[in-house]
Amino acid sequence: MKTFCGRANPTTGAMEWLEEDENYDYHQEIARSRYADMLHDKDRNEKYYQGIRAAVNRVKERGEKAIVLDIGTGTGLLSMMAASAGADFCYAVEVFKPMANAAVKIVEKNGFRDKIKVINKHSTEVTVGPDGDMQCRANILVTELFDTELIGEGALPTYEHAHKYLVQEGCEAVPHRATVYVQLVESKRMWAWNKLFPVHVEAEDGEKIIVSPSEMENCPGVPSVCDIQLNQMPSNDFTVLSDVLTMFSVDFSKPVRSASTYYRVQLEPVKSGKAQIVLSWWDIDMDPSGMINCTMAPYWVKPTSTFQWRDHWMQCVYFLPNEEPVLQGEKLYLIASRDEYSLWYKLQKDRGEEKNKAEVLVESPVCRCQAHLLWNRPRFGQLNDKNRTLQYIKSLMKVLKTDSVCLCISDGSLLPVLAHYLGAKQVFTLENSAVSCSVMEKFFKANHLDDKIKIIEARPELLTSSNLENKKVSVLVGEPFFTTSLLPWHNLYFWYARTAVTGHLTSDVTILPQSASLHMMIVEFQDLWRIRSPCGTCEGFDVQTMDDMINNSLNFRESKEAEPHPLWEYPCKSLSDPQEVLTFDFRKTVPQHCLRTKGSVNLLRKGKSHGAVLWMEYYLAADISVSTGLVQISNEKGNCEWNPHCKQAVYFFSSVIESETLSDLPSAVTYAINFDTKTGEIAMDFKLS
Repeated sequence: MKTFCGRANPTTGAMEWLEEDENYDYHQEIARSRYADMLHDKDRNEKYYQGIRAAVNRVKERGEKAIVLDIGTGTGLLSMMAASAGADFCYAVEVFKPMANAAVKIVEKNGFRDKIKVINKHSTEVTVGPDGDMQCRANILVTELFDTELIGEGALPTYEHAHKYLVQEGCEAVPHRATVYVQLVESKRMWAWNKLFPVHVEAEDGEKIIVSPSEMENCPGVPSVCDIQLNQMPSNDFTVLSDVLTMFSVDFSKPVRSASTYYRVQLEPVKSGKAQIVLSWWDIDMDPSGMINCTMAPYWVKPTSTFQWRDHWMQCVYFLPNEEPVLQGEKLYLIASRDEYSLWYKLQKDRGEEKNKAEVLVESPVCRCQAHLLWNRPRFGQLNDKNRTLQYIKSLMKVLKTDSVCLCISDGSLLPVLAHYLGAKQVFTLENSAVSCSVMEKFFKANHLDDKIKIIEARPELLTSSNLENKKVSVLVGEPFFTTSLLPWHNLYFWYARTAVTGHLTSDVTILPQSASLHMMIVEFQDLWRIRSPCGTCEGFDVQTMDDMINNSLNFRESKEAEPHPLWEYPCKSLSDPQEVLTFDFRKTVPQHCLRTKGSVNLLRKGKSHGAVLWMEYYLAADISVSTGLVQISNEKGNCEWNPHCKQAVYFFSSVIESETLSDLPSAVTYAINFDTKTGEIAMDFKLS
């Protein structure tokens, strides 16, 4: 059997379906999973263990047998905790087959074969009765079905079904309850991930301002949550407008309803400002008294607590449908609406009880302007980066002439507008999709440029002379940015597109950017290493089988590949200087042969070499470049500042070398990097020498 998997092809800029081995999906799922991160989450594990012990004791004190149902068991960890806490029997439900198989092995290895039954089914398919999966209903319900948004992994319908069919009335539940908290803030930085701000251009004939279409201004955006490591957001990047409010709680020991609903809380701003963002997180009480609490609260809410780093549960950023001016002390209502899997928010001014109730809309927000479908949140941030835009303006001013015929190749870029305002005689933009065509059309119209810039919806290799009105292109520009790019070098699709349109270029064409280079640096991560680090034992249980399983899946393919991470959220320090390892000259066409490089990079600081970070730099014109990676190494310790609008590529080393002193440092890391021009992919290998 084969399976088809979608992958971005960097040579065509398109998503393509590739035939893969039937196990590929399993391996992808396991290799990319956050199981290791969860097993390393000591706070979570300890609190679950305490909560499970307490629940088992409460049942035993009533003179009952403790029968546990563990939904989404994963490694079987929570079931083993229950069994060692004295539970009489545990039913451990896991729908993902490779995981269920691993749980069986782990349970057996730890000596709980007679106490734990692993059921490889979705919990809604589990049967109860003499011939069923479970002999009887459970009186303790243990689950870990939560994501950053709490309900995004289907916790509510799962609990609803379990209470109806799988557990006794009045059962114990671990966790016992979850509570969602919110805080209203103003933040230009975060609001820039959702709206496009006006762009100011100093042209020869005065200042021009690029504005958004009104439907983009008024668009509520997409309903998907923006989950980030809020603990990496500096306090000067947002202004708190309200106290922390309890939005709603769910008691998991009682029947749960998953049907769409809304919650409303009253708030009085503690400061006047522009209400733009709702920050949100949750905590879970493992016991009814709330003494065993596990919280996702960010640093400014619980400044005294020592923080448990975790990547499987973070914090949420929700964008209000519109920016609303609020006054200190005025009476407002914040409304959270939800369906089975997601939440969204709106702010309501106090207009009397009846009017307020009539105004509550429970429909999920839908993007009407299409820009939120074309651009993800980091892309909005990138387009709003004034400094970055200025580099393109300066470069265009250097290369454009009054007779320039300009062609732009990027997905939904503002470069065509900049080129027009800065004096190009004629501007064409090549858009790869109907969505980007539609968005650019609206943009040009809003800025009265619909008759000045021509949109061509075609693939570069299908471009015709008549598309270009029989003109030759003298300036070819790109950011480059393409929506299908996952890793930094995938935007080299610009090079392939440039090669495809060669016949339409003048002999002395100017290409902007003229070239690009791949850079690399060896780093020690503060915490991100945990997602790839073996666990060995967890709360006294042997989970080596899980480590082996992840390792096996990584070796299937993943460990030879880099993976994208937004490193502004994941602190690290550099152990080497940044190094340029490959260059790509866009003034020439893509060569037929592979580009290979070998070399070594010296380690300058002591620390743990967790991996290499790779990123691209684009050379726009003489002395002007933009980086998608390192902004600066900010101090002698090697702390790094990263471009916040791009994901960098991280290649985790399979073994970590720890160097306490410079004398016992491996002197260097050797590397071999191969850019396959046929596939547009980069293969790499590193050795610590």
